[in-house]
Amino acid sequence: MKLYTFDIAPNPRRLTMFLQYKGIEIDTQQIDLGKLEQFSDSFRAINPDCSVPALELDDGIALVDVVSICLYLESLHPEKPLFGKSDLERAQVVGWMHRLFTSGLMAIADMLRNQGDMFKDRALPGPGNLKQIPELVERGRIRLDQFFARMEEVCAEQDYLVGDALTQADIDLLAVCEFAGWVKVSVPESCTNLHAYLERVRAQLAG
Repeated sequence: MKLYTFDIAPNPRRLTMFLQYKGIEIDTQQIDLGKLEQFSDSFRAINPDCSVPALELDDGIALVDVVSICLYLESLHPEKPLFGKSDLERAQVVGWMHRLFTSGLMAIADMLRNQGDMFKDRALPGPGNLKQIPELVERGRIRLDQFFARMEEVCAEQDYLVGDALTQADIDLLAVCEFAGWVKVSVPESCTNLHAYLERVRAQLAG
């Protein structure tokens, strides 16, 4: 199998932390989004949606989103599990991954992609052109503030998002908080529980 990714981007970052924590090594090719390599004919043949990460399996099938890639690799490498200890916890982890993506990561993406020349006519990832909507920048900031407030409440009540151990949901929350730096936003200092939680997650990922 072969992984196509761009390590510094937020979705690849989610997968990179998964791989590093579990000690999984995969043949990898960087697809430089800054140079628009995701639109090359060779990469379109692997993922017509022109997004990373993408995991091409030995039979040519490609998995093109973080959730499916992580679940597949988890089945091959069950050591140091990151999808919980039961069917219920696995469902809860996937649920959290979805919520963190839609309410956190996408709020930041709206702020990032709807201003400036870098994403002109590319307000959403993918092969099609879409004009920027400047009003979404402010809405994204409001959504992000609400996201941080909600996660502060959650982290005040529990050490991990699911169960009593680190899961991919915790990795995803860390990735979202890191991604906020791309729009020059930090987790508010008032979110003391969230800050403490993020330090615990970083410490576990560091081993």
